[in-house]
Amino acid sequence: MNRRTFVATMAAATLLSARRGWASNQSIQRVGLQLYTVRRSLQQDFDGTLAKVAAIGYREVEFAGYFGRSPKDVKASLDRVGLVSPSSHVDYNTLDDKWPSMLEAATILGQQYIVCPSVDEKLRQQLSGWQRAVATFNRAGEKARQAGIQFAYHNHSFEFEPVEGKLPYDILLKETDPQLVKMEMDIFWLVKGGADPLAYFHRFPGRFPLVHVKGRNKNGEMTVVAADNSIDWKKVFTRSEEAGIQHYFVEHDNPTDEFASIRASFDYLHRLQF
Repeated sequence: MNRRTFVATMAAATLLSARRGWASNQSIQRVGLQLYTVRRSLQQDFDGTLAKVAAIGYREVEFAGYFGRSPKDVKASLDRVGLVSPSSHVDYNTLDDKWPSMLEAATILGQQYIVCPSVDEKLRQQLSGWQRAVATFNRAGEKARQAGIQFAYHNHSFEFEPVEGKLPYDILLKETDPQLVKMEMDIFWLVKGGADPLAYFHRFPGRFPLVHVKGRNKNGEMTVVAADNSIDWKKVFTRSEEAGIQHYFVEHDNPTDEFASIRASFDYLHRLQF
């Protein structure tokens, strides 16, 4: 190999590495927060809580309910503190008759995604239930696309418990239209279910525009996001481009101190290089 060929080969390899998300010295430019984490504070002081979230350094928030406020009022609250909301969670039972109003709210808020966070428990017990969910998701996804919004599904760990010999998560990924139904991967719950996020990134590239980032200690319990967690965040996020990740949302289901929790997770992710 002569010098010119060597240089061209190395340049091509570097470009390929970057395209696959393997380049180093990347960071999360806009750390987001799933507001379910601070739901108790929002219930008591909606505007004050959003102001505190923004003061910590968060720039994106994902809603899980609007606490009785209209979409216009919520948008005004966000604008006052410099936050944006790329996405929201809505219940499975809103995906039919209530779906147009959900899409209208998302449009007013400027959201690009609406996420279903779970499937009703009665549907989880049989394969036919998951197949009904597939049909529901495809219909919802088509209507969302017509409104200029992307539909997505958020996992827990039960999607990795076999039903009639099949993994529900694989059913959802394989049988929904990949253009109509994306995934918000909750990395904590996926790992708790015994799965490997990198394997799913490889098998279904570009399918995961949103992720939930929760800490997981050595005992498998939920905690703040930190370097000593049992999940190797650098290893996961070096594959962000392959996965298609656009938004990273911190979440903790039941923090002892809501603001201490979200501050610790923000500080770690804001500094993280991968």
